Amino acid sequence: MPAIKSIGKNTRAQPPTRGERQENLYSSFLSVREVAEYLKINTKKVYTLVGEGKIPATKVTGKWLFPRKLVDRWIMESSHGGLLTDRLVVTGSQDPIVQRAITTLVNELQGRALVSYTHTGTELGLSLLAKNRADIAGVSWGPAVESERRHAALIQNYPPHKSWVLVRLFECQHGLILTPEFGSPMDLKDVFHHDVRWSLNSHELKPSGLLSELSYEHGIDPAQIHVAHKTNSQHEAISLLARGEADITLGTQAYATQFGMEFINLRKQAYDFALNRGIYFRNLFQRLLQEIQSPECQRIAKALGGYHFEDCGKIVWSD
Repeated sequence: MPAIKSIGKNTRAQPPTRGERQENLYSSFLSVREVAEYLKINTKKVYTLVGEGKIPATKVTGKWLFPRKLVDRWIMESSHGGLLTDRLVVTGSQDPIVQRAITTLVNELQGRALVSYTHTGTELGLSLLAKNRADIAGVSWGPAVESERRHAALIQNYPPHKSWVLVRLFECQHGLILTPEFGSPMDLKDVFHHDVRWSLNSHELKPSGLLSELSYEHGIDPAQIHVAHKTNSQHEAISLLARGEADITLGTQAYATQFGMEFINLRKQAYDFALNRGIYFRNLFQRLLQEIQSPECQRIAKALGGYHFEDCGKIVWSD
């Protein structure tokens, strides 16, 4: 009869061998000890990085786990000569001066680096930034006088925000854009008449949008507004006016000038860049800031109208 091994109270689990530890380092998730060994730092430093929100991590049943792929990406992003420092992905709120600066920079760089700009709107842009799908998100949310509070409150809804900063680019005039045929109404209540065709992007249709504030001020039920077209961007919304398919939209003075439309100013709105602190010091980002501040870009902004660059490049929020 084969001997049966007894398991006593003092039996202890054997620590993993060096080979087992090496195998664990190639698993999808790393523990605190494993990530410390992988990065060749002590566990105390790992906890410090977690507390500062600098390293990608998630807490499961009280234990910190580190996604291996995101840790590898974080290492590359943190390297001054890393693989991703030759590209800059910009998303978020749309603006013609930002578009112009990026296009100019791309042409200067030729094939040496890539800077791209996708107009997603503020919220989707921040989601892409939080998921490391973008490097920068353009943020424009509410009146300029409340922007530092509103923008900071908005980005704090995204877990990685502790490693982000907000950089002010400019303030711009925001209001009603109307076709020349429609002209300037004698009374703003006229723009809410059921015969007036509105073209609006998804952000403006939300309760936090300018349309809701405007209709509230004039005692108009937003449900009564004739929204003829729902669009994905400000550019698309105003293009419908240019084609005669809508009468009015909301947007910046710059876009109204660009398309030859009438403009009624309602308020100033701030435009900020949300980005990781490490991105701020990248050569590509600094060059983009320089391009926005260049005499030629400033000349075009003055021609379009409504821009204010007093705080351009200033960090307006950092956790």
